[in-house]
Amino acid sequence: MSSSPGAGERGWPSGTSAVVGVIGDPVRHSLSPVLHNAAFAALRLDWVSVAFPVPPSALDAALAGARALGLRGLSVTMPHKEAVARKVDRTSAAAARLGAVNCVVVEPGGLVGENTDGQGFVAALRRGAGFDPAGRRCLVAGAGGAARAVVLALAEAGASEVVVVGRSPERVADAAGLAADVGRAGAPSEAADAQLVVNATPLGMAGTPGADVLPPIDPALLGPGQLVVDLVYAPRPTRWLELAQRRGAAALDGLGMLVHQAALQIELWSGRHAPVEAMWDAVAMRSFPPTDGR
Repeated sequence: MSSSPGAGERGWPSGTSAVVGVIGDPVRHSLSPVLHNAAFAALRLDWVSVAFPVPPSALDAALAGARALGLRGLSVTMPHKEAVARKVDRTSAAAARLGAVNCVVVEPGGLVGENTDGQGFVAALRRGAGFDPAGRRCLVAGAGGAARAVVLALAEAGASEVVVVGRSPERVADAAGLAADVGRAGAPSEAADAQLVVNATPLGMAGTPGADVLPPIDPALLGPGQLVVDLVYAPRPTRWLELAQRRGAAALDGLGMLVHQAALQIELWSGRHAPVEAMWDAVAMRSFPPTDGR
């Protein structure tokens, strides 16, 4: 792996820079290049990350282009995670179980699909709150892609129970099934007995139709001794987190998951230990876009 003079210094990126990218639609707002490039600069690697707008109709061509152009990898965001999982040459165990890929590693033998969301979430819990899910009772609101990644990761981290709540009984049951014997469908009221409560829905996200809607967990159920996590990080903090904090709960927003899942991507692509603190420094004081920030 070649060394770089570092971000902002003359000669970086160069004509020989290794290239990674984030694909999505839309994607110009993505913070992934900010995180990746901060890591490359700290590691002094002659690598660069850019955003590639890719509509669904162009996804096959984009993946073929990644091979043809010798890209080192791709970060994958909405709406492509499930489609990419079907199109890569092989997937990791987590990506296969989730049916979703958020990271592609371009290898000589083909495209490898990975999913770093769940591991990134657990790493964020440990760094941001000193919270280890092992042996803990957890409740997750939502049954979409982010929720599924969180449910699987919590079970793999040793949670004693993972309760999933949501509007669609079928989707909730499917998500809970990822946690095998420790997963089950439940009711929002059970949040009062959970040690970890996670909002994995987009409700409360600035700039969206649900911006003024609270997640389906009543903050009155929350209080001291609980860690409350909102995967939404625009605004920081969300109204739901503020209400939970007022009742004495510890609170954590979704920025940590974003940073740590990107750090894991750096490690998959480069084989180097990611400089997580440099990545945090790159985004911690930013104002965030009102959409999916990856």
